[in-house]
Amino acid sequence: MYIPNLTVNPTNKTRSLPPEIYISPFSPSPTTWCTFCSCHHRRNSFGAVCTYSSFAAGRYRLTSKDMYYPPAPPPMYYAPPPPPPAQFYAPPPLPPPQRRHSPWLVPLICLVNLGMFVYEMYKNNCPSRNSKDTCMLGHVFGRFSFEPFDQVHWIGPTADTIRSLGGLDRNLVVHGQAWRLFTSMWLHGGVIHLLFNTISLDFVGLRLERDFGYHRFGLVYMLSGVGGSVASCLRIVQENLQSTVSAGASGAIFGLCGASLSELITNWTLYDDKFAAIMLLLLNVGVNIGLGFLLKMDNSAHIGGFVAGFFLGFVFFIKPQFGYISSKFIPSYHEVQPTRRHNFCQYFLAVLGLVGSIAIFAAGFGLLFNIKEIKEKLPDSVKSH
Repeated sequence: MYIPNLTVNPTNKTRSLPPEIYISPFSPSPTTWCTFCSCHHRRNSFGAVCTYSSFAAGRYRLTSKDMYYPPAPPPMYYAPPPPPPAQFYAPPPLPPPQRRHSPWLVPLICLVNLGMFVYEMYKNNCPSRNSKDTCMLGHVFGRFSFEPFDQVHWIGPTADTIRSLGGLDRNLVVHGQAWRLFTSMWLHGGVIHLLFNTISLDFVGLRLERDFGYHRFGLVYMLSGVGGSVASCLRIVQENLQSTVSAGASGAIFGLCGASLSELITNWTLYDDKFAAIMLLLLNVGVNIGLGFLLKMDNSAHIGGFVAGFFLGFVFFIKPQFGYISSKFIPSYHEVQPTRRHNFCQYFLAVLGLVGSIAIFAAGFGLLFNIKEIKEKLPDSVKSH
């Protein structure tokens, strides 16, 4: 309780004031603690007033001199900021896994070849010209039976049937049926021919389509097949075999072999066991060429397709060089010097392949269709340009 008119007798020596009364005006609370009377005091102008009963009776009077004010607390200060986190080592980013495509074009080509061969045998209809006893498996397959083995060693239809369905005939090609350069790659001369081509296509084509996608694989396959057909027609002209009919996907398959070789050269840094890859590829090509000579295949189509595919592979089957990482796979905290996507050799080989492809196709079509004779038949208005 606050008592404003306390008096004290200065002659009273029987009792002295306590040595200290701890009253702190800096306390944040409305009361403070008194060590003399062990109670709390309310604040006044000089600190607080003790409510002890002896003071209330008038024995003592507390003044500001009797009050003890402890020193002010040290000034507040802010703690220093925490130290920055320790630098940690992060390994360099790894290149993303190579994109792999699901091959579906190679199985589709195999199914189309098989379907076209079944249609060939349907159109051939061996029992209509020979008896079922003469036709191979005539009593089993009937209309789809094969020609006698002494006439067709490939176990398939006759040459006239293949020609009627789009087989490659040089006379028909140069006289307006150039579409045979494309359709002949979907026809086959027999079961043995179809079996060898299907195995070779699966062996070479599945890996290329898985690595580069169906669009680039399909383009190289088609162009190589056309290049093989052009080379086959040119061989016919040189050997003067006007009645020979060619068919098969061998030119396109050899084009894939040539493209595999050029792909190995232009992407040299990406292969670990380069020697094994080259030997396996050359073994495949050698076996197919050997079978071509042994079984009297059209090796001109094989060589022409291989050369065309070799130059096309430099253009279409190019991969990023070793160590290249796309910027979207590099974290922001890494300061990595970027590697170029392709090196100078890859660009040089791509330009060389493009020029070589244009040159061989232009030369092949020019020799096949005799550009001079075509120019002579053109009208004068076109010749002037």
